[in-house]
Amino acid sequence: MTVDRPVLGIMLMLGFCILAPAGDAMAKLLGETTPVAMLVFVRFAVQASVLAPLVALTGRAWKMQGRALRLTVVRTILHIIGISAMFTSLQYLPLADAVAIVFVMPFIMLLLGKYVLGEEVGLRRLIACIVGFIGTLLVIQPSFAQVGAAALLPLVVAVVFALFMLVTRQIAKQTDPISLQAVSGVMASVIMLPFLLIGTAAGAWELSLIAPTGNTYVLLWAIGLLGTVAHLFMTWSLRYAPSATLAPMQYLEIPVATLFGWFIFRDLPNGIAAVGISITIASGLYVILRERASARSAPTETPA
Repeated sequence: MTVDRPVLGIMLMLGFCILAPAGDAMAKLLGETTPVAMLVFVRFAVQASVLAPLVALTGRAWKMQGRALRLTVVRTILHIIGISAMFTSLQYLPLADAVAIVFVMPFIMLLLGKYVLGEEVGLRRLIACIVGFIGTLLVIQPSFAQVGAAALLPLVVAVVFALFMLVTRQIAKQTDPISLQAVSGVMASVIMLPFLLIGTAAGAWELSLIAPTGNTYVLLWAIGLLGTVAHLFMTWSLRYAPSATLAPMQYLEIPVATLFGWFIFRDLPNGIAAVGISITIASGLYVILRERASARSAPTETPA
């Protein structure tokens, strides 16, 4: 069992918040010329090709059994769905808007806790959820008016990654992060490859494998490497610090994504979206702080 080291966990989460939007920016650059399914497949194939040899060379545990294996399969499927929805949304939305909409995730986790797990949630946190959803709608509204239902894809990402984070926390302390990511990369590649081969044979562009040209090779490897290292950092951070400590850090993804969006694509959120982003961040941070306060004030059981 790993002892919590909050400072290290926070630094690792900071690395994730920088690298993850960088990978998203690379995916947005390639999305116009490369099928999204291929981008997702390469993302996981690079992860497997980099980490599987490392696992073998360092003698790390490779095999998983029982509950850990089942949770890893679930985590991998969620990861495929989440990244596919995110990469698709980036073809329609500015980078900062897409990332900001995803941050409805803390509200979804809170509501899942209340209505699925039966956890007690106070009135103030429910009101903060409502306010946060209003902020998210303000971010969605300008994009929805332009691109339609595709503007809702980041909401799919939020739901999927809320579940992904919960599953990751369940196995992070008992599983070596490099082994976990290596196994996930291999699993995802094996799951996706048949669909891509069938899609290529059928001439379905969205599910095709194409021959990369020019700088596409470099950008594809960049997507894979950035995604691999980012999620290693995220997994390690959950290994060393509680999710309640790390959750506020994740909001740094929004300003980082805004900087990448402006620097690479010259995209900035418009006035309505900027207000919505501010409301979403404020509401999300309030929910997280209330969760931490409730956890500290909860009575602890003493051994009989």
